[in-house]
Amino acid sequence: MIRASFISLMLVMALPAFAETRVPQSQSEISLGFAPVVKKASPAVVNIYAKIVRQGRASPFYSDPFFRDFFGGSLGAPQQRVQNSLGSGVILSEDGYVVSNYHVVGSATEIRVVTTDRREFSASVVLGHEESDIAILRLGQAQDLPYLTLRDSDQVEVGELTLAIGNPFGVGQTVSSGIISGLARTGTATGNARGYFIQTDAAINPGNSGGALIDVNGDLIGINTSILTRSGGSNGIGFAIPANLVAEFLKQAQQGNDSFVSPWAGMTGQHMSADIAESLGLAIPLGVVISDLHDLSPLREAGLKVGDVVTHVDGDEVNSPAEMKFRMSVAGVGGTSVLTRLRGTQSEEVEVALIKAPEVPAAEETTLDEATVLPGLVVSRVNPAVISDMGLPLSQTGVVVVDPGPYGGRAGLRSGDILESINSNDIERPGDVENALTDPGRRVQVGLLRGGRSVSLRFRL
Repeated sequence: MIRASFISLMLVMALPAFAETRVPQSQSEISLGFAPVVKKASPAVVNIYAKIVRQGRASPFYSDPFFRDFFGGSLGAPQQRVQNSLGSGVILSEDGYVVSNYHVVGSATEIRVVTTDRREFSASVVLGHEESDIAILRLGQAQDLPYLTLRDSDQVEVGELTLAIGNPFGVGQTVSSGIISGLARTGTATGNARGYFIQTDAAINPGNSGGALIDVNGDLIGINTSILTRSGGSNGIGFAIPANLVAEFLKQAQQGNDSFVSPWAGMTGQHMSADIAESLGLAIPLGVVISDLHDLSPLREAGLKVGDVVTHVDGDEVNSPAEMKFRMSVAGVGGTSVLTRLRGTQSEEVEVALIKAPEVPAAEETTLDEATVLPGLVVSRVNPAVISDMGLPLSQTGVVVVDPGPYGGRAGLRSGDILESINSNDIERPGDVENALTDPGRRVQVGLLRGGRSVSLRFRL
């Protein structure tokens, strides 16, 4: 009897029309379940079909003229491979802005979007960010489309009923139900994505990526992005990107940005563990401990120091660097945020400017041409913007390999390598690399830093 009453109560809570909790008044109310919510939200969830063209590997002897002439046409050149990606998306505006996951469409050469009423649209990525795993698409010749309202995801609570809508395994649009089972989850990822997620036990499977996680009013809570699994199927632990971050991406896309701009803190920090809290004399482990600050950091400018603890951003508690970055990203570039700083036992609110990573000194990005021995090698001078884009250590300086190119890659160079010397010539600016490789002689020796370790590469021409 108690179980039946509980189930009936849950069904009533799923109906947007009921503003208060009450016992169902009729069999029809019990039978409806989540149907009104699904009917409202599902037209705004779309299927996405993406085509990705990847370059296949050539024979290792293809670049050698002797072997190419000896074997003639039988020595294979690099072959292109076409991969098809299947995922979901959510319409965010009536004029055709759609959000999906970067890992679904980020590398696509052709994107086709199919709505629930079987209309098809070509689409292009207008704003994408691999680290956040978010891509904003724009549908061609779209108007008067159904779309979902973005809910303030900071108001979501653990235990709320929720629905996941998407296209798992390509079987067609499917709805699964569950609850919000966790908030502020970090350290999970798909591909290169790192971030801050909402956790749900609503079944999410391959193909659900980019689909909608909605509440019982049909409002968008988040975008389904990844699962924890050993078998490839749902184990009841799924993650969604919060709607507040999606809203900032949509805003920047509508403003015409072609790359996502997030505020730069210019700091590295660490999670407050129980041991660190005890050493600082704190009763509760709370906040992010600042372990390093760049000279140009806006936090340093506002008076924060290494060893300070940031406990809140704009009144919201933060307990990890990823959560702190999320809060600042949601606030957006151009304004300010109020950080609650704990120094010793004294707590203080500090206003911090939200700025882009500075381009100081100038990057001077250079692509080497055919006059050098490593044509296609792309190098750049390290500055805060480059550090942020490439994930380099905060204190890094010098010249970094942005792209080794085909010849640099065969010579052993990798993206992220810091070039220190070439044939005993010190490397301080990108132009030094170009000069050193224009006429280096028959032997080339490159000294570099890779992951903080010194590496020496030697090759003959």
